[in-house]
Amino acid sequence: MIAQRLAGERLHLQHGPIDVVLRAWGSAQEVQAAERAASARFATILQELVAELPDLRRAIDDRGLLHGPVARRMHAACIPFARSGAWLTPMAAVAGAVADELLAAMRIAAPAMTKAFVNDGGDVALFVSPEEVLTLGMVGHDPSGTIPTFDATLTVGHADGIGGIATSGRHGRSMSLGIADAVTVLARDAATADAAATLIANAVTLDSPAVSRAPACSLDPDSDLGDRLVTTEVGQLAADEIAHALTAGLICAASFVGNGLIRAAALRLAGQFRLTGRPILQVRAA
Repeated sequence: MIAQRLAGERLHLQHGPIDVVLRAWGSAQEVQAAERAASARFATILQELVAELPDLRRAIDDRGLLHGPVARRMHAACIPFARSGAWLTPMAAVAGAVADELLAAMRIAAPAMTKAFVNDGGDVALFVSPEEVLTLGMVGHDPSGTIPTFDATLTVGHADGIGGIATSGRHGRSMSLGIADAVTVLARDAATADAAATLIANAVTLDSPAVSRAPACSLDPDSDLGDRLVTTEVGQLAADEIAHALTAGLICAASFVGNGLIRAAALRLAGQFRLTGRPILQVRAA
């Protein structure tokens, strides 16, 4: 496990594939307590997940046989989407659930902390007390998918009821069934946002000669997606193709907003974007 101090009073924790950046605000004592708690909890998470990995890679059902706290968070976040007919495994919420778990440990250890965030590879759990706000920059991609850009800002207050932000798409760490450059979701917690972002990004899709796909297992034999076709390359798309794919994703996102599963979503593809839900995410046009 690696722990190091970053600029901006942030703490970086890394263990195997889990890479987290966090920050707490409050008195020096509260910040120290929060960071100690996060570091202590972080040290055991990877082993807990590895112990249940075969079950975490199976499709969600109602049995709830998982045991670790993070694994249970993953399962709980995915169940509402599975009940609505979506196919997913608990791994759809893994990064968000880790962020939620660390934030929970911080809040227990430092109850007077005024605000905090835990960023697990772009999936963020956050806490804002009633007297505070938290402003974040959201990273996207240019239409070529090669140049990282800050293309949105989000200011969250306590009354917004947002405890998690997650982004998914074909440029992320995980494989995607869709072609979205990025789908950012706001939800009550990071695990829920993570699962929803995965599903919405999968829904931003279309059949086109410009889109190349391959079975997930051919790219990663251990993938929880098995032989499902994942996107490997997206070439030049026509304007109507971009609109069609974004509309498909927007229908999925709007259904999640309507069911109360998420607060809002922003969908990006080839320089175009769509928004649904609460209008607090300010997106800059490409």
